[in-house]
Amino acid sequence: MQSSSSNQGEVVMRVFITGATGFIGSAIVQELLNVGYQVVGLARNDAAAKALAQMGVEVHRGDLSDTQSLIAGVRDCDGIIHTAFVHDFSDYAGAGETDRRAVEAMGNAIAGSGRPFVITSGTVVVPPGGIATEDDAGDPSSVAAPRVASEEAVLAMASRGVRASVVRLPPSVHGDGDHGFIPALISIAREKGVSAYVNDGLNRWCAVHRLDAAHLFRLALEKGSAGAIYHGVADEGVPVKQIAEVVGRRLNVPTIAKSSDEAADHFGWLAHFLSADCPASSVQTQKRLGWHPTQPALIPDLDQSSYFEI
Repeated sequence: MQSSSSNQGEVVMRVFITGATGFIGSAIVQELLNVGYQVVGLARNDAAAKALAQMGVEVHRGDLSDTQSLIAGVRDCDGIIHTAFVHDFSDYAGAGETDRRAVEAMGNAIAGSGRPFVITSGTVVVPPGGIATEDDAGDPSSVAAPRVASEEAVLAMASRGVRASVVRLPPSVHGDGDHGFIPALISIAREKGVSAYVNDGLNRWCAVHRLDAAHLFRLALEKGSAGAIYHGVADEGVPVKQIAEVVGRRLNVPTIAKSSDEAADHFGWLAHFLSADCPASSVQTQKRLGWHPTQPALIPDLDQSSYFEI
């Protein structure tokens, strides 16, 4: 394994990344390139391959459903960061199964090597009812249940000689290029002419800036412990009503409440997420890895013109 020591611990030199052209993955790529890593990115099509090459990333062709391509990609790398996911909400269970198989294939390929393997999950896998911490196990009945199987699969690799860990990300990973829940909420508000929240809107979302998240992935790669769960959380809990109020003010539309019964019709697939109360803490992560978010928090970042440009 190619590595050298530094005051940050073991430095992995050649890293295989899935989802390398994505919103989070591309930030991780830049984070790694900036400190001299060699990066190998999984590309499922010509457009992704071209984008990776332009970033200075070595291209490896394949996709999550092609486990043989994944195995070939990880074998000559010193570490793995897995951020890709098939975001098909019409078959979320199927997407989760594809992810689990991909995780198992990559983990099995490096078993016994001691290499780091960091995968992505979500803080919403934790059962509701409190502030989620790194000690909380994923709930198979959660809204993000398909992610739980992948968490379990990679953490099991810790007993097989893999420095396997999980980075859980919040419902909102924000910043330039965001195409997740917040832009979807803005789009619905623009279409419906109102910016809405569910019931009293006091349910909370945790959040993190994509650049802070990228830095956490690097720290987990370099210093993460086998079998550890880390939380990429900067804002522990932002009331959804507060998010809706910024959207309403920016779009110059009324901000209103929708009942639970009205939510599905108004928000569609987003209704369940907008109704969830899912605060989370990263106190342990910050202590263990020395990770300290430095980028703008969700509300000041959202309150920028870039989120509202058509």
